Amino acid sequence: MARNPRRDLLAGLTVAIVALPLALGFGVSSGLGAEAGLATAVVAGALAALFGGSNLQVSGPTGAMTVVLVPIVAEYGPGGVLTVGLLAGLMLIALALLRAGRYMRYIPAPVVEGFTLGIACVIGLQQIPNALGVAKPDGDRVLMVTWRAVEAFVRAPNWTAVALAAGVAAVMLAGARWRPTVPFSIVAVIVATVVAQVFHLDAAAPIGDLPSGLPAPSLGFLDLSALGSLLAPAVAGAALAALESLLSATVADGMTVGQKHDPDKELFGQGVANLAAPLFGGVPATAAIARTAVNVRTGAGSRLAALTHAAVLAVIVFAAAPLVSKIPLAALAGVLLATAIRMVEVSSLRAMARATRSDGLVLVLTAVATLALDLVYAVIIGLVVAGALALRAVAQQARMDQVDFRPDLPGEHSDEEHALLAEHIVAYRIDGPLFFAGAHRFLLELSEVADVRVVILRMSRITTIDATGALVLKDAVEKLNRRSIAVMTSGIRPGQRQVLDSVGALDLLRLEGREYATTPEAIAGARDHLQGAGVLPVVPAQSPAPVTEEAAR
Repeated sequence: MARNPRRDLLAGLTVAIVALPLALGFGVSSGLGAEAGLATAVVAGALAALFGGSNLQVSGPTGAMTVVLVPIVAEYGPGGVLTVGLLAGLMLIALALLRAGRYMRYIPAPVVEGFTLGIACVIGLQQIPNALGVAKPDGDRVLMVTWRAVEAFVRAPNWTAVALAAGVAAVMLAGARWRPTVPFSIVAVIVATVVAQVFHLDAAAPIGDLPSGLPAPSLGFLDLSALGSLLAPAVAGAALAALESLLSATVADGMTVGQKHDPDKELFGQGVANLAAPLFGGVPATAAIARTAVNVRTGAGSRLAALTHAAVLAVIVFAAAPLVSKIPLAALAGVLLATAIRMVEVSSLRAMARATRSDGLVLVLTAVATLALDLVYAVIIGLVVAGALALRAVAQQARMDQVDFRPDLPGEHSDEEHALLAEHIVAYRIDGPLFFAGAHRFLLELSEVADVRVVILRMSRITTIDATGALVLKDAVEKLNRRSIAVMTSGIRPGQRQVLDSVGALDLLRLEGREYATTPEAIAGARDHLQGAGVLPVVPAQSPAPVTEEAAR
């Protein structure tokens, strides 16, 4: 994409207009106040743009991070949130240095969709107290806080706040359908503020006084004695920042041609941003998918757009703080309610739910866990369930088929050999993975072999084998040997030998020379074994028919 400074400047201005009410709203929702949201948007937005791995990414306070921060504020206060941001920044830089960014792509789509749905629900519920015009009840569980807020509203209704919140949300949602390029959020907030001021709507509580500028950087909030207890929340914040930022960068790449982000550099940029933002009173930040999408749609082609967004917000902080302070909290609640609704992509959810029952289950579990527990537990639960279902599906692909030796096909065996095999030998071809998820089914099938003297295992088509699979194989061989059934193998690949050798299975298979390179050699070995045991008469050796390499294994 060719650079166009004018388009970048215009895109940055547009994003700033969209980001202003969101930054204010998420700052209020986090519990640290609107000024914290603005400081985050300015400081983190500029540093992530400079040091990040995407040319199009826009960073700042987000709803997902707010969900993590609310319980931290309730338990540790504002200083705890700032400390969490600092620790999360260090963790993100460590992840970048470990080049962990590439692994984020392996998060299953149902987990991401369920996670997004759950976050949207939590963001919407967090706005209920301000939308109803009641004081935020105590508590860190969003469902309980919402219920208490509704009870308070029933006792003392505030229809002014409800009307402002509903009006702003309706304007945003209708405007997005009518003219998607117009930033209706700022238009709706301005109208709501003017109405509240002109008609002296005392019931519509404003944001309140804002500082005219950023505070001087300080580490005064840092309490070294609390670092241990804040490590777990910091891990949650770092994981969320990494997940949301890399997801946003991937979305931005998909919306453009010729743009590709560097995941490790993006983690580094987010780490630097989160290290610096708390020094100025800002909350932990991530890349913002919605603002990034606006940036791309309005023609951004370089980091100049995101830097312009941060600069415009800085000017607003310094020059327009008295005006911004008059914005009603209910209007910001309306902005975030509309944002939460727009986060839910019904078509994506429907497609994911219809894909497979497993995908639908993972999506629902992740969404419910996000709402009922917290974001980190939700992602862990989603990943564990998705992984278990995936392993189950892979394990079901493993097969152990009895080989049908057909003498009429080239590369197979003669009538005499076929009769020999049918009477005394069973040959199995193992297809697919032999690992912990499905190995015990293999053991059960193999151990139930009856009325044979020799079992031949054709192993060339085993795609992967782990220690559990190797142990199960060894156990099966030992059980068959105890029943005086000899086990011979063919086609063991070099990559399988280390695993088999580590558990002693290879030594067992080598017993009396029972490991062969090809299936015809294993058949000849089986005949020799049976003849040596006196089961078969000695017959002259015959020249084998020509065999293909695959059939031989």
